[in-house]
Order: sequence, then C-alpha cells, then structure tokens
Amino acid sequence: MESILEAVERDLANLSDAVTRETASRFFKEPVRCRGVKTAAVHGVARQHWKAVAPLGKARILALCEDLYRTGFLEDGVVAADWAARLSPAFEPGDIAVLGEWVEHYVDNWAACDTLCNHAVGDLVTRFPETVAVLKEWAQSENRWMRRAAAVSLVVPAKCGDFLDDALAIADLLLLDEDDMVRKGYGWLLKEASRKHCDEVHAFVVARRGVMPRTALRYAVELMPPAQRAEAMLRV
Repeated sequence: MESILEAVERDLANLSDAVTRETASRFFKEPVRCRGVKTAAVHGVARQHWKAVAPLGKARILALCEDLYRTGFLEDGVVAADWAARLSPAFEPGDIAVLGEWVEHYVDNWAACDTLCNHAVGDLVTRFPETVAVLKEWAQSENRWMRRAAAVSLVVPAKCGDFLDDALAIADLLLLDEDDMVRKGYGWLLKEASRKHCDEVHAFVVARRGVMPRTALRYAVELMPPAQRAEAMLRV
C-alpha cells in the first residue's frame, strides 16, 4: 500500500508547477493546500495507478483513499475521490458512512466536496435509494461541507430526473442556511432538477421566493424559460 501512495505522490510532485498552484488558490476563499497540478493531469495519475489498486479489494482501497485524504493536499483528495467513484459498483449501503466521515474530517473546500459527492456518493445513493435518508441527516449537520454534500450528492441523479421529492426536501432543509457555499450547493441541485421537472421546481421556488436567499434562487432558475425565471425572481 505504501509503495502505491509513494508512486502517486511522486507523480503528482513531478507534474506540479508554481503557476498552477498560484492560479488554483484564487478559486477558494479559504486556505487550500495544493500541489499545483491541473485537474485533468490529476485524474490521469489516478487512472494510471488504478490498474494496481483495483485488485486490492474494497477495504484496502478505502484505506488507501483515506491515507490520501490525510495528506491534506487537494490533488491527493481528487485521486481518492476518483478511486472511490471507480469502486462504486462494489459499494454497499453502509459504505455511505465511510464517505460521510471523509466529508466531515477531510473536506475543507467546495471542489473537494463536489468531486467526492457528485460521483462516489451520488453513485451509491442511486444504487441504494434508501440511503438518501442519510443525506437528509447531513443537511442538518453543523459542518458546512456536510450540508453542501447533502445537496450536491444528488446533482447528477437530479439531472437525470431522479430523486425530485428528495431534492426538494433537502433544499427545504437548507433553505435558510447562512453559508454561501451551502446556498450555492442547493441552488445548483434545484437547477439540475429543473432540467426534467421545470414546473415542479418553479412552483417550489415561487412558493419560497420571499425568503429564499437570492444566491440560491438565481442558481435554481438559471435554466428556466424567461417567463418562469422572471416570475420566480420577482421580489415579494
């Protein structure tokens, strides 16, 4: 296990550069520890080493992923999230607890949250719909990234038209959240849900437009036809 991690970290170090590191830091309001490797290249490293990782079995792969998260580097977390997504066909419902612990203990920025939750968590919930109840628990966490995770984990399924009622329920739980990253997260979820369920999301937004933060509202209505968007944006 150590040799694989060493190889990953060596490859990432060889691909790093100061310009990319400086540019990446501008995307975050909070301090982020990054090596300075472009995202496509990081996924290339993850893909390259997956050949050696895949035969190890779920338990050892999850342990490797956690070791990567523990380094604190953004890119190492991207590799971990990539491997977790590749592992998703082997997930069982209880594995959502492991992914939740990663969010709670290691995620400290929106990119790390979305990279893990859009795919690995979203894939697990899609396979085991009963686990959406866990996302609703995350939505009530004191941890801002757990609350954002509750929303963005459903972004991909919602884009396909799935989990509408759950997406609206989570948006309701997060409706008055004071954190901008959480507001953007559930607004994004509503936007993706509107692709297949525009009228339902429109009705949801109109009923709450008097209290919904404008950041979330603007995200939610972005894909709606102009008339619906204008109605939703009316101040009341």
